[in-house]
Amino acid sequence: MRIIPAIDIIEGKCVRLTKGDYDTKKVYNENPLEVAKQFEDSGIQYLHLVDLDGAKAQHIVNYKVLEQIASKTSLKIDFGGGLKTNEDLHIAFNSGARQITGGSIAVKDPETFEGWISKYGTAKIILGADSDHGKVSISGWTEQSNEEVIPFIKAYQKKSIQYVICTDISKDGMLQGPSVELYKQIIAECTNSSSGQSIKLIASGGISSIEELPVLKEIGCEGVIIGKAIYEDKISLKQLEKFV
Repeated sequence: MRIIPAIDIIEGKCVRLTKGDYDTKKVYNENPLEVAKQFEDSGIQYLHLVDLDGAKAQHIVNYKVLEQIASKTSLKIDFGGGLKTNEDLHIAFNSGARQITGGSIAVKDPETFEGWISKYGTAKIILGADSDHGKVSISGWTEQSNEEVIPFIKAYQKKSIQYVICTDISKDGMLQGPSVELYKQIIAECTNSSSGQSIKLIASGGISSIEELPVLKEIGCEGVIIGKAIYEDKISLKQLEKFV
């Protein structure tokens, strides 16, 4: 299971929100590159980088931060937040993203999103299926769609999507443990009975201790995104280094 620390960016700074609420913003570091280098020094290979300004503005904003981290570390970055057009995607990949996450666009403009899957391939495009009481949440979590999370994932699975990030919004930033039951259900229902192939599910939201990681590994999560638990010293980089 891949360990994927998160860096969320507002105005070029490393921040965390609670349940996606911009009013709960807490700045942890003015220099995201410094944070990324600490992750890299701990043997971590992956990074989940979120452009929160972009999510709000509905187009890519903090690509310079992406460029800086991608050019000055060897971290494999998946990038999300406000990617809405082919031009946004072009900028993200040109700035060094290895993968991008599309959430709102997959709901609101499936034609464009499917075009990205065809053009860039399923290894580079991650489906963002963030859950608010079972429904997919969009527009930086300010809006709830009518899409049910599991049928939504299954529909894209038929369109050959492999990677899915699912954040349980009610858990995000709460440090009260992840949505193990939800992830079990997604993995069970999104496993192809004939081939045994399942989606590559990346768990996100609520991680609060190192003990939760083996549980997520055990149920079949391909990766886990860890944010506030690192910044609030609930999980140390030393512990993650050992786990990796």
